[in-house]
Amino acid sequence: MSAISHPAHETGKGVTFGLTAYILWGCFPLFFALFEGVPAFEVLIHRVIWSCVFLVGLVTLLGRWAPIHQALRQPRRLGRVLGCALLIALNWGLYIYAVETRHVLQASLGYFMTPLVNVALGMLVLREAMHRLQAVAVGLAALAIVIQLGLLGELPWISLALAFSFGTYGLLRKQVPLDGLSGLFVETLLLLPLGLLALSWLGQAGLSHFPGDIEISLLLVASGVITALPLLAFAGAARRLRLATLGFLMYINPTIQFFIALLVFREPLSTVQLGTFLLIWTGLALYSWSAWQSRPRSPAVAE
Repeated sequence: MSAISHPAHETGKGVTFGLTAYILWGCFPLFFALFEGVPAFEVLIHRVIWSCVFLVGLVTLLGRWAPIHQALRQPRRLGRVLGCALLIALNWGLYIYAVETRHVLQASLGYFMTPLVNVALGMLVLREAMHRLQAVAVGLAALAIVIQLGLLGELPWISLALAFSFGTYGLLRKQVPLDGLSGLFVETLLLLPLGLLALSWLGQAGLSHFPGDIEISLLLVASGVITALPLLAFAGAARRLRLATLGFLMYINPTIQFFIALLVFREPLSTVQLGTFLLIWTGLALYSWSAWQSRPRSPAVAE
C-alpha cells in the first residue's frame, strides 16, 4: 500500500469501517433473535422487500444509478445476478433459521469455514492452484466434519449449507461487474416479485405478522436497514485496505457469533464440537499465514 496514495489516516478509516462492518454482522444473532414466534421464511421475505426499498433511497442519495441501469439493460447477463440473488436468499434464510432454532454455534462454524470453502471451490471450479498450506487447511476442515459425523452421528448441515451457499455466492459474484451496493440492490430487485407474492400469500392465508404487531412490524422494516448498513461500511473498508487486512478482520464476525452463542444463548458446546472448532481454527491460521506470505510485495509498500 503506497504511503502517498493511501496515507495513514485513510488506513485508519478503513480499519474503522472494517471493524464496524464485521462487528455489526457478528451481532446479527441478537437482532434476529427478537423475531420470536415469526417463522424464518417470513422474516426472510421482509428482509428482501425492505432491503430493496431502503436501497432505492440509498442509491438515489448516493447517485449510483448508472451501473444499475447498465446492468438492467443487459438481461442476458442477469442470469448470474439471479443466481447470486437465490444463493444469498438461501444463505439469509438459513442464518435466520439457525438463530431462531438456537444453532448459532453452527452458524459461527459455517462462517469460519467459508474462507476454506472458497479455496476449495477456486481449485475445483476455477482450476486455481492450491498452495500446500491451503491444502492442509482444507484437509483439516474436512477432517473436522468427518470427526463430528463419526462421533456425533450427524452432519453439521447448517454450517455446511451456510459455508457452501456463501462460498458459491462469492464465486458467482466475482463474475458480476457490479460493486457491492449496486449488486445487492439488483439482487434484491430480482427477488422482490417473489417476496411480494409470498407476502400476499401469507396475508391471504392469515399467517402474516405484518402489520398486525407494531413492534414486530417495525423490526421487519428495520431488517432492510440492518442488512445494508454493514455492507456500506465494508465498501468503505475495501476501498482503503489491503485484501490481506480485510481477510484477518473477517474472523471478527464468526468469533462474536461464537461468544454470543455461548454467553447469551447458552448453547451447549460438547468436547467433540470444541475439537471441531479447534481444527477449523488451526486450518484458518494456516490459510491466513499462506495468504500473508503470498501477498504482493513492493519496495514502495509501507508496512
